[in-house]
Amino acid sequence: MHVYFMGICGTAMGNAALLMRSLGHEVSGSDKGIYPPMSDLLKNAGVKIYDGWSAERLALVHPDLVVVGNVVSRGHPEMEWLLDTRAFDYVSLPELLRTRLLKRRRNIVVAGTHGKTTTTSIAAFLLRERGENPGWLVGGVPRDLPGGAAAGTDGGAFVIEGDEYDTAFFDKRSKFVQYLPEILVLNNLEFDHADIFRDLQDVQRAFSHVMRIVPRRGCIIANGDDENLAPLLDAVTWTRVLRVGVGENCDLRIRDFRETPRGSSFSLAWRGNAWGSAAWTQSGLFNARNAACAAAACAVFASPDAPERTPFPSAPLEKFQGVKRRREILLDTPALVVAEDFGHHPTALRLTLSALRERYSERKIIAAFEPRSNTAVRRLMQDAFADALAVADAALIAPVHHASGGAEKMDTRELARTLRSRGREAEAPETLEQVFPALEKFADAASSDAPALVVFFSNGAFGGLIRRFADFHRPLA
Repeated sequence: MHVYFMGICGTAMGNAALLMRSLGHEVSGSDKGIYPPMSDLLKNAGVKIYDGWSAERLALVHPDLVVVGNVVSRGHPEMEWLLDTRAFDYVSLPELLRTRLLKRRRNIVVAGTHGKTTTTSIAAFLLRERGENPGWLVGGVPRDLPGGAAAGTDGGAFVIEGDEYDTAFFDKRSKFVQYLPEILVLNNLEFDHADIFRDLQDVQRAFSHVMRIVPRRGCIIANGDDENLAPLLDAVTWTRVLRVGVGENCDLRIRDFRETPRGSSFSLAWRGNAWGSAAWTQSGLFNARNAACAAAACAVFASPDAPERTPFPSAPLEKFQGVKRRREILLDTPALVVAEDFGHHPTALRLTLSALRERYSERKIIAAFEPRSNTAVRRLMQDAFADALAVADAALIAPVHHASGGAEKMDTRELARTLRSRGREAEAPETLEQVFPALEKFADAASSDAPALVVFFSNGAFGGLIRRFADFHRPLA
């Protein structure tokens, strides 16, 4: 079968294309902005990539099936040709995964506002360490897995990020309702994706939909400390629920958490009985919870009736390296540490900054934030971003990447003024070109009285500034 992907170079679409190629299908696709590393991965796998969109291309390529990415909307020339001619069948990415892969797997679906990529990576890594041959689909670059996707085997485990964002322009359901979860992991739930959800209750409704399709022999493993998940979990009568967290109501409790110079350490107990402990490189209680949820999912997969009897994977966790762009340290010198994080929600920024504050207590923390996501660019979250960035000593807010404009748009200068009124240093340059010198000024001032840590937050490229800044300060060999 020849499968053609519209928007093939996105992380999810590109990894799905690689999955289809690994299953023996001919694969091609088109996109605008074809860049490494995804373009190189696709080409090395024998995938033909077409640059740009062309109304005539599908007639020439003549695929058996077209996969329509979320980047595609009405007016897209290839899509308009396909709708006019009805020449080939088309599906969304989630439908492709469900019908061609997931219906033959035992799926562990990881959902939540934050931590999906890390938790998915941990679960797939732990299954491999147990000697399983799992499949996975990760929306990032895992350091501990041979790539962002693998097909696994029929009847085996498949770990996949369950995204609550909508499926395609013709299917506005959340992606995760197509993923056939046997085990559903719920990391947390907050209001996000303001472009498609009206309010928190709208997000909760979407999560309730995926919870309803967990089979009775399956399991929901959820953050027992999350107040927004609590009413949804209390309503579940059709399958088992395991709560994970620090609270007394949790089935699997995190104990003795502490930050360490290397990362953090913690122990776990199943309903009061010690299960195991770990000291690893990841910082933050939220990451300990991610690990606990992933370990619980693997234990339920291995021993559904008695997961607590499955040995806790202390040794594998201790060598887990994490995911690129998730609190990734790019430079570590006595004078300056430079880190990069994918965070684009106020809670993600606050938790990461708090963890960095614990780990690097002697350093001045400087946060550089690019408002880029459909939620971050709106005024709706501006006060919450002020609260998050106030955890740092200084903040530099880049220009809004895109927005609808008007009253809805985040006012970066007003955000900087709010931070200054709270005793923080803050600037909001008008252009990306002005960000680098402003950041240099902050870093130089910090180095004169205390070593600095600069952390970049963006779910995009930040205009290439992140690597440029780290390389500029890298000592010569």
